[in-house]
Amino acid sequence: MKRQLILLATILLWGLMINNAAAQLVQGRDYMPLSPPQPTENSKKIEVIEFFWYGCIHCYHLEAPLNAWLKHKPADVEFRRVPAVLQPAWMPLTRTYYTLVALGVADKYHSAIFDAIHKENRRNLVTDPNAIASWLATKGLDKQKFLDAYNSFAVNGRAQRAVDVSSAYNIDGTPTLVINGKYLIAPHMDGYATDGQIDYAAFFHAVDQLIAQERKGRKK
Repeated sequence: MKRQLILLATILLWGLMINNAAAQLVQGRDYMPLSPPQPTENSKKIEVIEFFWYGCIHCYHLEAPLNAWLKHKPADVEFRRVPAVLQPAWMPLTRTYYTLVALGVADKYHSAIFDAIHKENRRNLVTDPNAIASWLATKGLDKQKFLDAYNSFAVNGRAQRAVDVSSAYNIDGTPTLVINGKYLIAPHMDGYATDGQIDYAAFFHAVDQLIAQERKGRKK
């Protein structure tokens, strides 16, 4: 009986060790440290940035699980989006996002633009601001108001800033999330991508782990 109890305790301990090992994130597989770390906009919150591009099919696929996660994100987490600029051809959609922000309608049209490009196959929206303005007009946004904002000094400045930020954060693909200016994590990393399939549950579990790690560090 005693031997059986020892064997059972050994099995349970081994199982616990395996679970704990599985719970540990592996640098290079599950995330990458950002070097150098970048300052956050709000020091009182744990910042999560999504670097995205409207023309990216992977960003489109991330939208639904990301929105589900945002509905339950912790109160001490501040989320914001940054349209990445990894090549000049990405600039029209970067300016489009900041135009919508300037007009106060980014939340209203954000998902619709993804759908138009990837679901309705309106690829002309990727590079043609006039096509974007005309399409948005069919959705209720004044075309001239959009174009005026699109060509404004303020939007141009924010778009140029996105170029600098994409470089400073070492963004080499989208979508990429940055946790509190310290960690890069992306669905296409080896920890979540298998045979072309993305385990979004595992991905956002890892996001939560990195957030918890930052929260723990603040308490110390």
